[in-house]
Amino acid sequence: MLDLTVRRAAILDGTALRRCDIGIAAGRIAAIAPALPGDGPEIDAEHCLVIPGLIETHLHLDKTCILDRCRAEEGTLAEAVRETAAAKRGFTAEDVYARGRRTLERCIAHGTMHVRTHVELDPVVGTAGFDGVRQLARDYAWAVDMELCAFPQEGLLNNPGTEALLVGALRQGATVLGAAPYTDSDPRGQIDRIFALAREFDVDIDMHLDLAETTDGMQVEYVCRKTEEYGWGGRVAVGHATQLSLVPRARYDTIAAQLARAGVAVTILPATDLYLMGRSHDHAVPRGVVPAEPLRRAGVTCSLATNNVLNPFTPYGDGSLIRIANLYANVCHVARPAELAGCLDMITGSAARLMRLPGYGIAVGHAADLVAIDAANPADAVATVAQPLWGLKKGRRSFARPRALLHRP
Repeated sequence: MLDLTVRRAAILDGTALRRCDIGIAAGRIAAIAPALPGDGPEIDAEHCLVIPGLIETHLHLDKTCILDRCRAEEGTLAEAVRETAAAKRGFTAEDVYARGRRTLERCIAHGTMHVRTHVELDPVVGTAGFDGVRQLARDYAWAVDMELCAFPQEGLLNNPGTEALLVGALRQGATVLGAAPYTDSDPRGQIDRIFALAREFDVDIDMHLDLAETTDGMQVEYVCRKTEEYGWGGRVAVGHATQLSLVPRARYDTIAAQLARAGVAVTILPATDLYLMGRSHDHAVPRGVVPAEPLRRAGVTCSLATNNVLNPFTPYGDGSLIRIANLYANVCHVARPAELAGCLDMITGSAARLMRLPGYGIAVGHAADLVAIDAANPADAVATVAQPLWGLKKGRRSFARPRALLHRP
């Protein structure tokens, strides 16, 4: 007996589209067939593209929506860190919850069903961000699965008391450990300590790494070596990596091979990196956005993500991962249908591999986490910034939006 049937869906079968019905029972996909029998509740997908829930691999819910209390005038990383550090002094768990809720609801309405959110811990903010976001994760579990990544935005070795807070968060349910090596005077010392803690608590690592406008002091190769040393392949991701966009192709290819061999994933954050990078140039401005396609061809797991919304790091954003995929495609000259489809993969299947999500995807036995996109195929979805029309989280409707209606004369 099916609880719900999705009729006339277009789903991906490998790289080909397949038109079918999807039967759902007890929150899981029970059947996929060209035409399923039954006269129970139905949703007509109207031949739209139906995909598994979108995945946000890198988001900062604790410091979202703070432009009303910060300046964003210089547009530099230093300003963003400085202004946010000052604003954090007034954070409370209730404040973090209220602001995070606004952004999280936008994400949900744009089809996101899995989120890895980075949460800052340091002696200034204490656990306010962590406590607020953890409550969000509980309250919105009906629509989204959230994973908390505890990280030291203000530094670790140079910021006494921060490590104890990280350890406390890991003991209270954080499942990922973050890092920002460029904030410490000894970046490799921070990397070493993060790997040691990750092994002690058996958690994954997701670092903010190599966020700069020159190639000086890159740490990505060192992170690859530490990943291999610790046997942490498949459990390490690096975000930003803007410096990688500046290296000559020969070195880029060498690093790509090293990332693939070590099992280090890369998350590209186009909105933030376009905003922050290149401020010191008055011509030939570097974009700072790493082209993913050569990495993917080398076997590196890549994802695209939002990062920040409405704060000094990124003073805009609406929670739409499809918009982020389109922005990336524009910046990195993506036009071939297969590569546009790859952009959608970087917010679905590839992102699931980065987060090591079990049972992800449209298959019998998997959770019925489905999103209908107003598009004919994956390339069309990215190229047109197609709107998600509705979503099912574990078979239950989580959001819906109508198509625009033209009032013709």
